[in-house]
Amino acid sequence: QVRLAESGGGLVQAGGSLRLSCAASGRSTSTYAMGWFRQAPGKEREFVAAIGWTGGNTYYKDSIKGRFTISRDNAKNTVYLQMNSLKPEDTAVYYCNADPRATVIATMRPALPWGQGTQVTVSS
Repeated sequence: QVRLAESGGGLVQAGGSLRLSCAASGRSTSTYAMGWFRQAPGKEREFVAAIGWTGGNTYYKDSIKGRFTISRDNAKNTVYLQMNSLKPEDTAVYYCNADPRATVIATMRPALPWGQGTQVTVSS
């Protein structure tokens, strides 16, 4: 069974940057579409970014376009989310997940057990 472990969150001022990592263990996710999700206090979890298994195609939610960059290193079984120009509304717990069957990454469906997530807090 694949286990996901997110890291890299923290407290940052508005305008700052963070780089999140998500390491998968248990089996290779190199052929899976991978995505990042986030859940703000009192809100439902939302899908924010995805990347195809080759790394050649990406998808971003409109509110993060131009600020966040998703990437992956299949040799390390890890996906990243570089977050720049952070805003207070980006405050949330960030999670990653994968979809082994996605053909359109913008509509990927999380298929693995959720990890513990990593907290990102952006102060104004």
